[in-house]
Amino acid sequence: MKTTIFDVAEYILSESGTITAMKLERLCYYAQVWSLVWDERPLFGEEFQAWANGPVCPELYARHRGEFTVTPGGLHGDPGVLDQSQRDTVDAVLGYYGTLSAYELTTLVQREAPWKDARGDIEFGQRSDNVISIASMAEYYGSLTD
Repeated sequence: MKTTIFDVAEYILSESGTITAMKLERLCYYAQVWSLVWDERPLFGEEFQAWANGPVCPELYARHRGEFTVTPGGLHGDPGVLDQSQRDTVDAVLGYYGTLSAYELTTLVQREAPWKDARGDIEFGQRSDNVISIASMAEYYGSLTD
């Protein structure tokens, strides 16, 4: 069975409990990023767009739209479909990024090339639906491990 962002998000929520929607978006982004680097494969097929405040997956956003916080079970994903390698990757991401606030995660990701490059010359704070490419994520974050 193919893993979706909803499965990963539910796994994150099962480990962290209720968190803000913004923090969940950022943790899913970093889970995808580090799966590309460490496991050399995408964790899920959904894409992230370079929205004004940082990376957002439109499909995930549609499920939590209008909610400030997201609770386990609310996204209708199945955390049980993640294999051990996927769980290990998400656990490592939660271990490193999980203590940061949504604001801190947003500030961090806005300094990094994939989000900035996807936005191009769009002014800060302006809307964008530009996709953050898998290639740019793998290249940028992979270079941090060299």
